[in-house]
Formats: sequence, structure tokens, C-alpha cells
Amino acid sequence: MIPSPCCGKSMSVIGTRDRKSRERSGETKLYNIRRMRCDQCGRIHHELPDFLVPYKRYEAECIESVLTNPSTHDVPADESTLFRWFEWFNHFVDYWANCLISIVLRTKQVKVPLNLTSANSETALHRIGRLVGNAPRWLERIVRPIVNINLWLHTRSAFLSADS
Repeated sequence: MIPSPCCGKSMSVIGTRDRKSRERSGETKLYNIRRMRCDQCGRIHHELPDFLVPYKRYEAECIESVLTNPSTHDVPADESTLFRWFEWFNHFVDYWANCLISIVLRTKQVKVPLNLTSANSETALHRIGRLVGNAPRWLERIVRPIVNINLWLHTRSAFLSADS
């Protein structure tokens, strides 16, 4: 049984859909993603593998590489895409940090330092790194728990304005 991110009840497979994603090489891959419906509330969810980020067209490794190494990455993406990734990350980093702290506190895993918010003078990448580490696949470690408890925010718009 796969639990629903909404209510924890079981979900039923209702079909599949194709999802494209670009790799670091620039090659586009096509994945067949299961569509599932919550048996309790009827909401539809897509079962994404860890290397895909909801609403992003590049694999998590590509986005992570650019965010970690802005001047030395080898990701074949245009400047406007790279700009949007930085804007997206900086826009949501405090929300994600608070989600992760909440998850840790709910599950009583470890003590969390309470000074991890944007008030610190650290960069956004350093703040989030204090929660999930800075070893490879840190973006996946942010995405998976937040998605799995249904706290991932819809971010499909191409541009993030200062007013959003």
C-alpha cells in the first residue's frame, strides 16, 4: 500500500502519464509515471522518482549542480532558465527550511537549532545545507519529504514576480 500524501490512506493506480526530463548531457528522457488516486479524498497524485522535481523539466542533479556551482556547472540550459532556478530556489528556501524543521519536530527525530531562518547572514544554500547536508543529492533530500507530506507548493508558472 502506498499512503496518500493528503491523508495517509491507501491509493489506487488509475493509469500512467509520460513525463519528459532533461539530463545533464542535454538529452531528453521520457519516463512513464504512475497516476494514483487517494481512496479517501479522491485527489490524484503522480509517483515521481527521486531525481525529478515537481514542475521542473530538468533532473534534480542538473538544478543542484547550477545552484551549487553557478560559474563552473556544465548543464546545457539557457541563461533565462538558470535565472529562474535561482529565483525559484531563493523564493522557496525559507519555506522549505520551515517545512523540514516541522517534519523533524513532528517525527521527533533530532533537536533542531532554532536559528535556521532567513535572519541569519548565511546564504540560502548554506542555511538549507545545515538541514539536509551539502553532499550530492541535497536537492532530492529537500524535495522528497516535503512532497510526501503534501506541502510542495505549485510552482508551474514560468516567472516568479517579486509580489508572489
